[in-house]
Amino acid sequence: VLARLWVWAVSPRNPEQKIIKRVIALEGDIIKTIGYKKQYVKVPHGHMWVEGDHHGHSFDSNFFGPVSLGLLHARATHILWPPRRWQKLQPVLLPERTPLLTEQE
Repeated sequence: VLARLWVWAVSPRNPEQKIIKRVIALEGDIIKTIGYKKQYVKVPHGHMWVEGDHHGHSFDSNFFGPVSLGLLHARATHILWPPRRWQKLQPVLLPERTPLLTEQE
């Protein structure tokens, strides 16, 4: 179950770069986007919708769209660097970022 977790993935725009983002929606979910070319997106099969916490300043699905699950590398659990930011990542979504409809409904 990836929803709401933080993941470490290969950037869809630059395969040399890794990204750490929160999973907002999974395949079949419908999400209201923030600044993407479509206001609503149904996440396609084999994909996830990921977002950073700094909306408008984060290269995430609102910039490049749904991300293939094949780019998923690992689940991120902690921030280790810089030391002043050490913390466990919490699997929590703001209520306004939850999917509007999930395939299970």
